[in-house]
Amino acid sequence: MNTHHPVLPWDGFQAANRFRRAIRKFNSTTIPEGDVYALLAEAAFAPSSGNMQPYELHWIREPALKAKVAAACNGQKAAATAADFVVVVASPAMGLRTARAQLSHVESSTTLGPDSKAYYRKQVGMFQKILGIGSSAFWSPLVSLAALIRPTLSLIPIGHTGGRQWAARNAIFAAQTIMLGAAAKGIDSCPMEGFSASQVAKLLDLPRGAVIPLVIALGYRADDARIEERWRYPISDIVVSH
Repeated sequence: MNTHHPVLPWDGFQAANRFRRAIRKFNSTTIPEGDVYALLAEAAFAPSSGNMQPYELHWIREPALKAKVAAACNGQKAAATAADFVVVVASPAMGLRTARAQLSHVESSTTLGPDSKAYYRKQVGMFQKILGIGSSAFWSPLVSLAALIRPTLSLIPIGHTGGRQWAARNAIFAAQTIMLGAAAKGIDSCPMEGFSASQVAKLLDLPRGAVIPLVIALGYRADDARIEERWRYPISDIVVSH
């Protein structure tokens, strides 16, 4: 018996996980603002590399802007009927911003001991160096060349492309948290990739270097929403036991 952590309701998680579907047609019911805010607040607890949280969650609420974002999603049905949008935006610069804030928290903390502070100074300092170096376009071709010899190097946040990919991967954790949290509240979602990134970036006045890995449509499924039997690749072919 686990005496250190509470036993959380597995049935509840499984029900939310199974309820979550990519819904492409929503009804006209609005989502309570408090519910959307709660989802975004929980997304902040998603894991990220070094706790750098290199992303922002743009909650599109204003009707005219919602219509423009929907248009930038290239006619996707989910976008046309969504009650709300969350545009997931990521960049190495956002990670550096978090690093500075985290170091300030560490230094001012009255609860962290000397060893803990030393640990966080070292870890956050390492990410500051990597992300600072990686912001230069000079490194991109060198990393691409090195990745041909050692493919795993393509995943490090060095160079313009590597840094953006790293930030986007971390942002996806927060996006998945939003969608699972929505399902737990009976709210439907649809993760959308087929949008005009340049149009959305212009609408939101995003800084150069930002990447949009995902736009999430939120709402409640329409009675005639297309929901078919779910198929998944056999778990026996996914799990490799060693």
